[in-house]
Amino acid sequence: MAIRFRYEDIDLGKPLEGLIYEKRDQIAYITINRPDKGNSLTKKMEQIFRAIWAEVREDPEIRVAIVSAVGDRHFSTGFDVSSVDESGSVANNLPLRQDVFWSPRHNDVWKPTICAVNGLVVGAGLHFVVDADIVVASENAAFMDTHVNVGMVGALENVGLAKRLPLGSALRMTLMGRHYRMPARRAYELGLVDELVQPGELMSTAEGMARAMLENSPQAMSLSQQAIWGSLERGYHDALEYAWALLRLHWNHPDFVEGPRAFVERRQPNWNPDPNARIEPSR
Repeated sequence: MAIRFRYEDIDLGKPLEGLIYEKRDQIAYITINRPDKGNSLTKKMEQIFRAIWAEVREDPEIRVAIVSAVGDRHFSTGFDVSSVDESGSVANNLPLRQDVFWSPRHNDVWKPTICAVNGLVVGAGLHFVVDADIVVASENAAFMDTHVNVGMVGALENVGLAKRLPLGSALRMTLMGRHYRMPARRAYELGLVDELVQPGELMSTAEGMARAMLENSPQAMSLSQQAIWGSLERGYHDALEYAWALLRLHWNHPDFVEGPRAFVERRQPNWNPDPNARIEPSR
């Protein structure tokens, strides 16, 4: 019988299969760690990611996440087909929200996530790119999708590509498979990559961005993320209505008062990390 791993049973304080997870100075560092296997992904790793993202989502001390990988050759070469269970399946054939847990978007995480890409990204590795809020890549990065080469449908990651790239570019990557690698420079020109740096500057650049975000209201950033990502699923008018509802929701949060007050008093804001905090009504 195949062994099923549950994310609730994973102890994040112990060494993790294929991943390194650290928390430092309110930043979560999630690092793919299978360089000898091209930083490919396994089924067990998906449940570890689910456990990590649950902690990122629930821990008020974590304000920003950075996803990266060990080495400079491969960010991730996608799913390791040798890791499938005895059924030969790479998924459980369940609805999306019950079966896919790789990225912050799959796990309802609304904290800023930076993807730091060094080397080649293939297939399932693209989950972390297309679902990141900001993508920083080194000059040696490249992007490729090989689903169709192995008889699989290019779907979830590829829909994400179509949201961040011109349609033709997303289709070229999807339909040409291993015959086309999009270099980092081209990905930057088309908007898949937001910042292009030298390999030695990758993590320092990502960390600089993360530290800058630590100065902002966590709740304001979270609701801003939801407004912008939510606009991709709605028409313009409905997106504005949704954004307006989120904006009004924030009016009752302590950060809405603290931000202007700190500005006037010329001091650093004292943000409230609790998304459910509310301003006490005046009497």
